[in-house]
Amino acid sequence: MPLITLPDGNQKQFENSVTVMQVAESIGPGLAKAAIAGKVNGELIDTCIPITEDANVSIVTSKEKEGVETIRHSFAHLVGHAVKQLYPDAKMAIGPVIEDGFYYDISYKNSFTLKDLEDIENRMNSLIKKDYDVLVKVVTHKEAREVFLNRDEKYKLEIIDEIPEDETIKLYHHEEYVDMCRGPHVPNTKHLRSFKLLKVSGAYWRGNSNNEMLQRIYGTAWSNKKELKDYIHKIEEAEKRDHRKLAKKLSLFHMQEEAPGMVFWHKAGWAIYQVLEQYIREILVLNGYSEIRTPLAVDRTLWEKSGHWEKFKDDMFTTTSESREYAIKPMNCPCHVQVFNQGLKSYRDLPLRLAEFGSCHRNEPSGSLHGLMRVRNFTQDDAHIFCTESQIQSEVSAFIDLVFQVYRSFGFDSILIKLSTRPDNRVGSDSIWDKSEKALSDALDAKGLDWDLLPGEGAFYGPKIEFSLKDCLGRVWQCGTIQVDFSMPERLNASFIDEESNKKTPVMLHRAILGSFERFIGILIEHYAGKLPTWLSPTQAIIMGITDRNITSCTKIYKLLLAKGYRVECDIRNEKIGFKIREHTIKKIPYILVIGDQEEMNSEVSIRTRDGEDLGKMPVESFISILENDISNKGVKKDP
Repeated sequence: MPLITLPDGNQKQFENSVTVMQVAESIGPGLAKAAIAGKVNGELIDTCIPITEDANVSIVTSKEKEGVETIRHSFAHLVGHAVKQLYPDAKMAIGPVIEDGFYYDISYKNSFTLKDLEDIENRMNSLIKKDYDVLVKVVTHKEAREVFLNRDEKYKLEIIDEIPEDETIKLYHHEEYVDMCRGPHVPNTKHLRSFKLLKVSGAYWRGNSNNEMLQRIYGTAWSNKKELKDYIHKIEEAEKRDHRKLAKKLSLFHMQEEAPGMVFWHKAGWAIYQVLEQYIREILVLNGYSEIRTPLAVDRTLWEKSGHWEKFKDDMFTTTSESREYAIKPMNCPCHVQVFNQGLKSYRDLPLRLAEFGSCHRNEPSGSLHGLMRVRNFTQDDAHIFCTESQIQSEVSAFIDLVFQVYRSFGFDSILIKLSTRPDNRVGSDSIWDKSEKALSDALDAKGLDWDLLPGEGAFYGPKIEFSLKDCLGRVWQCGTIQVDFSMPERLNASFIDEESNKKTPVMLHRAILGSFERFIGILIEHYAGKLPTWLSPTQAIIMGITDRNITSCTKIYKLLLAKGYRVECDIRNEKIGFKIREHTIKKIPYILVIGDQEEMNSEVSIRTRDGEDLGKMPVESFISILENDISNKGVKKDP
């Protein structure tokens, strides 16, 4: 006679074992109709699984996050059902839930086309309309093998072989289609309404490039049509803002097969990069950092001492010279310790903040490369703070202020913070980790900031705070980080003399604000749809004449603005003025200066913005004031 305790504290006694669906029915028909799954003592289960003992039970509907995830998981199975009906020879691999959707990996002799994707989606809609029950059967290891052996599903058999033989397995029956999963899944396809198949891509079985290449069908699913419509609009907008497309349109950079994952910067893109670097450099100088430069390739022995070789050697590019093996640096930290180690350091020298715009290389899998967002060669706005234990909290606190200052200057006000704590595979004593984690959490709490805890997600050498930005489409990008490290300074023999003239090992704080210049520029391009604020724009103003008679005046103003340090161009081509204005508006240049005979006569220029706003005629000095104000405010509107 299980006693069921509901979330509101009410209790219900049942004579026999009871299912989540029966609990929902006992509360009311509306809840039973909406029930998708259940939570029993915190564990998600199917609505048909019997509860035999006293338990805390809650009913999961599409209004809860777990409900939406259950819907998405069930849609993955529905993909399998539709595919097997349309392409009986296809072999099904795995179909998990991912952020905002799901996918299914499938082996099939022919490549799925967009027409195939449309056919699969139509068949799924036909199956949904049947409102059939999804049946769950718990079977033995042997019974599961027989089912998939008879169906010639080799990937399912491989998965079963990895499950201990004494464990039971759940099979989900979608009419004639059977799939294997931990679940839960919706009890009926009536809960599956709002979805869209998005694309097909390649994926190696088990993510191993030595295995067969499968076809991965991606889809998205939501609890209602409005949420689906909003998401489709969001991805359509993201497609328009794709930094790779805008880079081609605006001639910012390109990539090519001869250097996969490495950027060929064009003049305009390199101008953005340089402005970004100079801005960060100025910020660092004002905050007590010393800029250094360290070698690109370092002997393997240093990476062995630091601990990186053991953990990251497969991600390193290596080369040899005179029987010595070198690694092209994937990160800057061991080299920064070498700079710290030059000369005897006193506690009076701490904190010592060393910064580098360090070029790093990592051998990322070719399939994961994605424009500027995932590259093999990147530059970090990297810095390491060498300090005492007592200085950790104050240094972390100062860095948090710095992060917020920088992000807001780029127009990002929504900043998410996460604290990642000790992983299972780590170095250092528990007492050291206790001190490190407390210093970080205390620094966050002292600021009154909201933050989430990520247990077990810290680096192997220390806990870390991660800072993520939310862009105009609501996408979250993890950029900044600060990590506490007691291990590497000790491994690399870093030391200082304390107040008692004793030799001590400093604490090392790894920190970055942007993360990498390449990725951050990609984020900016997409956030602003290529229309960067004036202070970041490759070209801030374009000067053009209406006729050849105005060339001298155009050139004179061009040189004046250039001499004042503004990024300007001069267009004196023999083209119609309307054509030139349209062309430079498409290039998203903030200000367009037009000079004709009347402007020359009055020593003025006509000013238009890339948004089509006509600022009228004015002396050049007045335009310079507008331009300077725009740049100094970084495009952020100030209250009068």
